[in-house]
Amino acid sequence: MDPSIFFVIVGAVAVAAVARWRGWPAPLLVTVVALAASFLPFVPNIAIDGHVLLNIVLPPLLYSAALDVSFVSFRRAMPQIRRLGIGLVVVTTLVVGFVAWWLLPELTLPGALLLGAIVAPPDAVSAAAIGRKLGLPRRVMTVLSGESLINDATSLTLYRVLAAVVAGAAAFHLGATIWQFVLAVIVGVLIGVVFGIGLHQLRMRSDDAVINGTVGLLAPFGAYAIAEQLGGSGVIAVVAMGLFVGFNAPSTSYRTRQQDAPLWLSADFLLESFVFAYIGLQLPRVVADLNEGEVGPVIGLSAVVLLVVLLVRPLFVYPAHAWGQWWVRMRLRKLDQQAGGPAGAVRRGKHTTTAAQLRRRLSENRLSWRDNAVISWAGMRGVVTLATALAASDLAGLDTQAAHALVVAAFVVTVGTLLLQGLTLPWLIRALRVVDGREAQQDARQLAAVRDRSRKAGKAYLRDMRRQWAREHGEDALPAFDGFAKRLLQVEVETDAETTQIDLRPRPSYEQLLALSKGWLSMRRQLLLEERDAGNLSEEVMHELIMAMDAEELALDTRAATRPQSRV
Repeated sequence: MDPSIFFVIVGAVAVAAVARWRGWPAPLLVTVVALAASFLPFVPNIAIDGHVLLNIVLPPLLYSAALDVSFVSFRRAMPQIRRLGIGLVVVTTLVVGFVAWWLLPELTLPGALLLGAIVAPPDAVSAAAIGRKLGLPRRVMTVLSGESLINDATSLTLYRVLAAVVAGAAAFHLGATIWQFVLAVIVGVLIGVVFGIGLHQLRMRSDDAVINGTVGLLAPFGAYAIAEQLGGSGVIAVVAMGLFVGFNAPSTSYRTRQQDAPLWLSADFLLESFVFAYIGLQLPRVVADLNEGEVGPVIGLSAVVLLVVLLVRPLFVYPAHAWGQWWVRMRLRKLDQQAGGPAGAVRRGKHTTTAAQLRRRLSENRLSWRDNAVISWAGMRGVVTLATALAASDLAGLDTQAAHALVVAAFVVTVGTLLLQGLTLPWLIRALRVVDGREAQQDARQLAAVRDRSRKAGKAYLRDMRRQWAREHGEDALPAFDGFAKRLLQVEVETDAETTQIDLRPRPSYEQLLALSKGWLSMRRQLLLEERDAGNLSEEVMHELIMAMDAEELALDTRAATRPQSRV
């Protein structure tokens, strides 16, 4: 490894740390500082193969992002995510390709379309960081995050097809391209689910958080490599694995969950800092590599491609959303006709489904024009555009000018969208007042309802345990049990200090009270999972509640581990 890479990583992490300390968007500050530093004579010129960069950086970043995405919200927003992650990528590829071919015919049409595929996929890292800080509604964050999880698969599939055409290894056929994409998705999903099941089974059977975390770090690379080797999409494989593991994470040990959070936050922070620093460092280098007669045409092409990328997204988002809402209304109208009204039922095969259930499945989140304005402007490019541009520069079918044009245009689009959209997106969110209190009010209602159900379920659990307690320890032990149970119901957390206040005899052992407390926590977690599966509790709120319960269980285990030293 080039020793200078280490110093770049250290510098990028330091700049990103300052950005986090000041509350600024770290990707933007790292890119700007790296861009300024690239003009200094003592800053080294780092060159990394695009394929290597893609294989090292993309799998862990995608897996970490998929872990944090609510599978329930992702599934509900799938129509919107599919339109952006597939439809918009294809449209951007075509529009950019034909414009680039018109401006610079030396690229050839396949080469121009290859440029379009390279600059098509946005990277939601910067947008997500800004959105979380400013409190964007989850309906918007889900669409942005979900789009970034699948648009890379679309772009990389198009890239592989067009790269083969440019290199002269194949001819372009629309049917073959569509089949290759479908095959990539199917193989990717299958590989991802297999890896997800295997990793989840390990996490269920092993309570060793270090082993689980280590295997979790390696699994994304394995899923990505195997899927790519079998002709599938490594991106889809990693995303499918992350969604499966994240959805089932509440069923695993709390130690594994508490290990995952800081582990992946640190990995993301390190990789993102390096990638955005690399983007900033490389732009002046690739421009300097242009020959004298190439500077004007290539810079002009890059500026036009950047403008096209900025314009295509909003021109696609609004009509696509309107079409999606119209399509949903048509399907719901047809459903009501089949069911004889909203209260009816529809028979599908051997099963009968109520119209209300089907309406929930068919409907999608309604986004306001303000929501769509934010989505339209959250199109910053990132690591996939950078890596594929570097990889494409070595294709045999490209002449020197075309290769330079691809790389420079990709870097200009990446840096331009990061700076133009990234710096103005916070202002746009504030100006449009996209953030509202309805989501918080809904969360509060869900919390109140689930706490009420938790209390009722807790009473039923304690009644069953009381009968078992009486059988095992006798009627004389019930007063101590009742006192402990009362405290559980009042504060829903028990510590060893509180148990010392119970002086009734015969007194249950510490181990017995600890087991009762852990059973109480297990019951409450199971209730949350049931409420989530029934659609009564959002996955985001559920994760917050489970994090609080994990802290309770950690306190119990910590006190149990230190008890022999602290008490006689």
